[in-house]
Amino acid sequence: MAAADDLSFDPWDPAFVADPYPAYAELRGRVVYYAPSDQWLVSRHADVAALLRERRLGRTYRHRFTDADFGRAAPPAEQEPFHTLNDHGMLDLEPPDHTRIRRLVSKAFTPRTVERLKPYVRRLAGELVDRLVEAGGGDLLGEVAEPLPVAVIAEMLGIPESDRAPLRPWSADICGMYELSPSEETAAKAVRASVEFSGYLRELIAARRKEPGDDLISGLIAAHDDGDRLTEQEMISTAVLLLNAGHEATVNATVNGWWALFRNPEQLAALRADHSLVPTAVEELMRYDTPLQLFERWVLDDIEIDGVVVPRGAEIAMLFGAANHDPDVFADPERLDLARADNPHISFSAGIHYCIGAPLARIELAASMTALLEKAPTLSLAAEPLRKPNFVIRGLEGLAVTF
Repeated sequence: MAAADDLSFDPWDPAFVADPYPAYAELRGRVVYYAPSDQWLVSRHADVAALLRERRLGRTYRHRFTDADFGRAAPPAEQEPFHTLNDHGMLDLEPPDHTRIRRLVSKAFTPRTVERLKPYVRRLAGELVDRLVEAGGGDLLGEVAEPLPVAVIAEMLGIPESDRAPLRPWSADICGMYELSPSEETAAKAVRASVEFSGYLRELIAARRKEPGDDLISGLIAAHDDGDRLTEQEMISTAVLLLNAGHEATVNATVNGWWALFRNPEQLAALRADHSLVPTAVEELMRYDTPLQLFERWVLDDIEIDGVVVPRGAEIAMLFGAANHDPDVFADPERLDLARADNPHISFSAGIHYCIGAPLARIELAASMTALLEKAPTLSLAAEPLRKPNFVIRGLEGLAVTF
């Protein structure tokens, strides 16, 4: 068995989490088994891009196998609320369930829905930056990066402003379960958040059934195809997925991106001099310090990757951050280049699980970046940020800025 014992890959080491990219360079070109997480690591861009579309892999195996058949233990009973919520969302389903739910969700979450949000996103981004400027600085994460996507998703779903305070804590607690080997405390928080968030959405769905509005919850209730509709649990899981995926990536991409700009002052100067770089800058910053570093797949049938046979029942960890720094695809990948034109990064995944909210995320990232460039042209770093200890979802504890 190819092993990773000689590598510096260690997702629980703070030094590795601070900068995993040198370890990725060591790993690149090899498919290795990593015993601490019981996963096979895949890092080449070509492999990851192909495996994201590979039907011998799956986000779940339960559409074909029982836990016992697959050699895996069932989740602990006390975690049932989290798994019920998680397992009914598109992200963790395979065809035909995934196909049916994505088709129905797409009838409500349309390009027109996203386009209609553009003025709201731009106005809110401007207001948040205005407040930051009036205060003379502050935490870019807490004052701009977090409030923007949370408010946008809540607005889209039709969650009243008075109900939005718990959304970010609920999301953070649920997403803790996506890290490698989450602790019992992390699991307990995720279960509690799953129960509370599901309960809230169940009440909101009931209210929208009686009085539909011009919002996504009402759209999900109304969505149908040849008589097929989403179940209540599927609606709840979809709403939670849109919030979690829709703002976790945007929050972390924003602060990771500005931290990268502050460390590359010549690129920041070029961006300030030419705001037309914003669209390519958004793509490059998503590539350069990827907010989702790892995405998992189960091996449903034996598969050969670069001459290594990975058996059925194994789990593959596709390293998005490593793939996005593959020199076979990206010229000088360790260099931040905001004008990089050829940029096939995979930060939004690929294949049937390509992020349905990617267009909205791009609008949010461009809106906040443009507002900061226009309204805070002298924005600068006030203090060295602390990196969150998480590996899979990569972000900062905060980003203190001044003018």
